[in-house]
Amino acid sequence: MNFYPGFDIRPTTSPMGFEYGHGVFGPVVENRTLDSIRKSLRNPDCLGPDPVYAIAMDVGKSEHFPILLQHHLLYGAVTYAAGQLGDEPVRSQGHIHRISPYSGWPTPEVYEIWSGKAIIYMQETANDQPGRCFAIFAEPGDVVIAPPGWAHATISADPSQPLTFGAWCDREYGFEYEDVRRHKGLAWFPTINARGETGWSKNPNYLGCELIVKAPEQYSQFGIEPGKAIYTQFEDDPERFLFVSNPQKIKGIWNEFVP
Repeated sequence: MNFYPGFDIRPTTSPMGFEYGHGVFGPVVENRTLDSIRKSLRNPDCLGPDPVYAIAMDVGKSEHFPILLQHHLLYGAVTYAAGQLGDEPVRSQGHIHRISPYSGWPTPEVYEIWSGKAIIYMQETANDQPGRCFAIFAEPGDVVIAPPGWAHATISADPSQPLTFGAWCDREYGFEYEDVRRHKGLAWFPTINARGETGWSKNPNYLGCELIVKAPEQYSQFGIEPGKAIYTQFEDDPERFLFVSNPQKIKGIWNEFVP
């Protein structure tokens, strides 16, 4: 990997998944097949890698497991296959985080890119009018925050290599797909041209909206230290990411949030 995430975890490609080093816990990975995400693709009948990506929810150092439970935090890791989904890059299908029984809020997510190149796409709603739409280009070591209630997807920005990333989540995470699938995807579809460059195609099932393409923010308002693994930041200060499991405690920050 291009960026060390703060503990001994390594992505694999054959089979797709993760290996856990000494003192690290993690589950058997969940694979997302191409058939399982077709409904959200620009061309549902496209060809592409299968499985598309592998997810390991709840990983970390074994010594930290009790405090992760105490703070209701969960760290997940995801690795994507190289390649394309027709004329789209490899990506997730797009979802909204459900309301957590713990906080009573839909929860945010804090991404960190480990290898490859990513686009974190997000829009304020999955209603007919999606609100503000952002595409944040991120490279290894970059952090991107998806705020509560926003529809979002993670996209590989370089089809020539796998994408791997980690993320802080609420321990009672859950995904809602209904509104995204009703619109046959998110408001903007990423595309890849013959030169491997990323473009965007508007989803006609939404009303008019603009796409803002940008680099990640620094997120100083969350106390995040640039260039330092977010798992290590948790290790140094276990309360730093309590806003993930308790987003209501900083509700003022989420107003007019810019990812």
